[in-house]
Amino acid sequence: MSIVALATEGSTYEPPGVPDFWQPLIGEGAFAITRASIVIILSVALISWLLLAGTKRMAVVPNRKQAATEVTYGLVRDGVGRDIIGSKEFLRFVPMLFTLFCLIIVNNVFSVVPFIQFPTMSRVAFPAALAVFVFVVYHWIGIRKHGFFGYWKSLVPPGLPVALIPYIFILELITDLFTRPVTLALRLFGNMFAGHLLLVLFIGGGEYMIQHGALGIKIAGIGSLGMGFVMTVFEILVQVLQAYIFTLLTAIYIAGALADEH
Repeated sequence: MSIVALATEGSTYEPPGVPDFWQPLIGEGAFAITRASIVIILSVALISWLLLAGTKRMAVVPNRKQAATEVTYGLVRDGVGRDIIGSKEFLRFVPMLFTLFCLIIVNNVFSVVPFIQFPTMSRVAFPAALAVFVFVVYHWIGIRKHGFFGYWKSLVPPGLPVALIPYIFILELITDLFTRPVTLALRLFGNMFAGHLLLVLFIGGGEYMIQHGALGIKIAGIGSLGMGFVMTVFEILVQVLQAYIFTLLTAIYIAGALADEH
């Protein structure tokens, strides 16, 4: 999104809104190649290059690229996979968790990288696609382990009074089939969308006030730019946290599907 354009177009300031997140570059409509499409392709290329560069010449004393790769991989493998899923089953899910974490964090941080400045996950289709993928994975592995009927039967905790079983089953079914995937996607989408909107509002609005306002307005504009800087630092923290939360919840859902008492 061009902040300068927002601040300088005409004498009437137009605050950023939802249309600013739809930026088709080639074509129109549902099949247009958008800015978000280009950014996510760029992120995949960047992640691939970083991982190849970090693992090309492995050494006992790692260089910076190898150290960064090992720290990130160790965080996902031990801090998420092993701790949440358990040491018996976690290893086969580490590639998926590591891929999700890297893809989300790079695309989130892209929103504050100069010349890119677009959070891919602010387009709801991207977090929704990731959530659907996670949804299919944790149900599939649960059904494979417990059998189709055994998996759904295990939604109800043992020992419940017979009269409560239908109500608990329906509640758990709604949670597993609807609440989990929807909240997984909307949490990531909402944070990236709202965060980027605030950044554009503070920075674009501040620039506009400095360029077009009277003295008092210009001073307020400087304050707005200061808030933009503070919000940028805060937004980086949110971007990292959201990548971690998405990966962590994925591991929790997988662990729940594999648990005997699911």
